[in-house]
Amino acid sequence: MPHIIMNYSANLESLSDMQMLCNALADTLLSQRAEDASQVFPTGGVRVFAYPAAHCAIADGGAAAMEAGGSSDYGFVYINLRMGRGRSTLVHTKVGDALLATASAHLDAVFRTHHLGLTVQIDESPSQVYDGKRSTLHPLFTHS
Repeated sequence: MPHIIMNYSANLESLSDMQMLCNALADTLLSQRAEDASQVFPTGGVRVFAYPAAHCAIADGGAAAMEAGGSSDYGFVYINLRMGRGRSTLVHTKVGDALLATASAHLDAVFRTHHLGLTVQIDESPSQVYDGKRSTLHPLFTHS
């Protein structure tokens, strides 16, 4: 871990490069530093998954936008970061703010032309009952 799961309205596929957003979010995670300046997240553990919602309902479905003379297409991006426990509240806030800033910057043009909701939430995994792993990624980033 950390793993980001991002859900978004399918209409964003034509409005924004979602792969680029995935890469930017991964880079944001990798750039985070703890109070002692150490890297917050292990490089080999970073994952970003993005899924367009094939079916969704957003707000009133577009009636308000239609009345205002706009498009009935609303959009959303929901970013959920799940991480293992043990990081400080300060780190949680810094990481959340950084992810929100990255996504906001990437989606700025969409915000200027469409009605869009962006949410970033962070969940810590305090009560895992099983955490099985197998990885040949982590050794690639372990420095001697």
